[in-house]
Amino acid sequence: MSTNSAALTIAERFLTSFQARDWETLRDLLADDITWTMPGTGAVSGTIHGADAVVDRARHIAGQGLYTELLHVLVGAHGAALSLHNTATAPDGRRLDEYLATVLTMRHGRITAIDSYLSDVDGMSSFFTAP
Repeated sequence: MSTNSAALTIAERFLTSFQARDWETLRDLLADDITWTMPGTGAVSGTIHGADAVVDRARHIAGQGLYTELLHVLVGAHGAALSLHNTATAPDGRRLDEYLATVLTMRHGRITAIDSYLSDVDGMSSFFTAP
């Protein structure tokens, strides 16, 4: 399997496991020393370290009723980027409607870093901050 094919497969498995809330499969894709950086000031912002912390963040994000639409998968020399559209509505009426790129850096068949780039950082921060 080529490096590009492997990156595409891992990226697709990452998104599929997130959408299915299959945390065990998601965890299996991650390097133990992974980092995930998210901009903003909300509860899911900042840089976290370690596979368990990444799964915990993914659980928290998914637990807010997030719907994720895949727009594109882009493959590069060191991983892949997922172009996504996320929407959600909180019980108190707060809404999330953002486009993002989730960049997955890979090494030896594992995701070693996730960097999220958002179209509405303030909106995400507000949505993921308790009222």
